Amino acid sequence: MFTGTTASMPRIQTPRLGGTTGASASRRASRSINADAVAIETDAVTGARAYVVADGVGDHLLGARAARTVAAAAARSAAADGARAGILAAQEELLREVPEPSADSVLVVAVLPAADQPDGPCEVAWVGDCRAYRWNGRVLHQITTDHTVAELYRTRGLASTPRMDHLVTTSARTVRPDAIGYAATGSSTGRLLLSTDGVHKPLGIAAVKAILARGDAAPTIANTLVDAALLAGGRDNATALVVDLPFRPGGTYGG
Repeated sequence: MFTGTTASMPRIQTPRLGGTTGASASRRASRSINADAVAIETDAVTGARAYVVADGVGDHLLGARAARTVAAAAARSAAADGARAGILAAQEELLREVPEPSADSVLVVAVLPAADQPDGPCEVAWVGDCRAYRWNGRVLHQITTDHTVAELYRTRGLASTPRMDHLVTTSARTVRPDAIGYAATGSSTGRLLLSTDGVHKPLGIAAVKAILARGDAAPTIANTLVDAALLAGGRDNATALVVDLPFRPGGTYGG
C-alpha cells in the first residue's frame, strides 16, 4: 500500500495494479503544511482495489495526522469490505488513534473490482467535499455530492455565500453511518479522478474535463490538474489521484 501526505512540490506515485494504473500528485499552496493524503491498497483475496484521497481539516499537524490515519484505514478496509466499510473503519481508527477533537479529515473512497471483472461496478463513498469524477471518453460525471453548507442550502432552494462552499457538514470524526455518501459507476473504460477541493474548486468542471480528456499518461494528468488549480488562484492544498481504467477490446477514451 502507498499512503502519505506530500511536500510542497509535486510528488507523483504510480502503482500499477492488475491492469489499472493510478497516479497521484499533491502540492501545498499558501498553507503552512500539506494536510492531504492518498492511500491505495489491493485486497490479496478478491483483487479489489481501493483508492482514497483525504483532506485534513485545518492548517496544523493534527489535521495532517488525521488525513494520513483515515486514508490508510479506509484503504485497508474498503479493499476487503467495500467503500462504506472503509469510511466506518476510518472513523473508528481516527477516534482510537487520534482522540484530539481538532484532528479531523474529509475523504473519498473508490473501490474497483478485480482486473478479471472489467464490467463490475466501481463503488464510491465519501464524507465532506473531496470528490470523485468519471470520464468515459465523452462525458465527465461528478459522482459525489459535496457535504457542505452551500450544497445543503442549494438543495433547499436557498441562496448561499462563497464561504459556505468551504464549510463541511460532516467529517470522518463526526459522520453517522446513514450520512455517508454512496454511489456506484462503471469501471470498464475511461478515467477516474479523486481530488481534494484545492483542485476542483479553483478549476471548475469544464477545466477538469479538458485535462482528463488529454491523451497524456495518468502521472502527467495528475500533475497538470494540480498545477492548473494553483495557476487558477487556488490557495488550498491541491491533490489529484488519477486512475486509468482498463480498456475493453477496441475501446478508447480521450480526445
